[in-house]
Amino acid sequence: MNTPPLTLTAPAKLNLMLRILGRREDGYHELQTVFQLLDVGDTLTFSPTNDAQIHLHCPGVDVPPEQNLIVRAARLLQTAALQQHSNRRDLGAKITVDKVLPAGGGIGGGSSDAATTLLALNHLWQCELDADALAELGRQLGADIPVFVRGASAFAEGVGEKLTPVSIEPRWYVVLKPACHVSTAALFSNPRLTRDSAAITLAALRDRQLNSDWLNQYAGNDFQPLVEDLYPEVREAREWLAHYADAFLTGTGACVFAGFESEAAARKVLVARPDGWEGFVAKGADESLTHRQLANFAATV
Repeated sequence: MNTPPLTLTAPAKLNLMLRILGRREDGYHELQTVFQLLDVGDTLTFSPTNDAQIHLHCPGVDVPPEQNLIVRAARLLQTAALQQHSNRRDLGAKITVDKVLPAGGGIGGGSSDAATTLLALNHLWQCELDADALAELGRQLGADIPVFVRGASAFAEGVGEKLTPVSIEPRWYVVLKPACHVSTAALFSNPRLTRDSAAITLAALRDRQLNSDWLNQYAGNDFQPLVEDLYPEVREAREWLAHYADAFLTGTGACVFAGFESEAAARKVLVARPDGWEGFVAKGADESLTHRQLANFAATV
């Protein structure tokens, strides 16, 4: 293959609100959440090969290939391509990852990497799968992968896979990562987890325009009380950040965040954080960086 390497950003996300409505018979939980994409993320570079192998170079990440979401996504796409074209047995890739998003933070790093892999290799391998098909492949690996595949901030329902695109009032976010790793599986199985929040109706989305009043009205994360009880470091970080603006837990990880009207205000808070705390500033983005970069690449190749 003579296609040049493709470099894409796999963006982070925040859950601006997260409600647990109940537990389903299959053991999964019915959720409602707002996914806000951010303008920062890991950087992945893809080079197609014809050896049918997935070669991953990801310094600093000690995860066996069979468990790595990037490799699993690539292999899932290989299988889908073979089902469509039985002669496509030579599809391979070299993938290099510059990992900047903290693991276990609840900001979607691994899921975004997997979604970016599906999008990139679908293009490079000329699989011609549409967004619905790629989102379904992603759903098999993780409930929040489809939002990254579709590439738009969204109101999500079900286990997080039923998406309604939304436009969110622009804000700059300070994201802090305490020095702890939160186990998502342990949270979902904890008997103290609240599972009976009231559902938000689609009518409340106000033509899919989420301004600060809407966000303030529905803000909150049902995992937050349990996480802060089990991981005091998370409570400490959120309470510190809350001195500057309303602060919340994102997803089921350890990261906490607060929104600000300007980049300068956000960076001033980040600089003031206690020594030893990881953190970054990012701007909310209704459209994924991955999709914009992929469109530019396709237009120039």
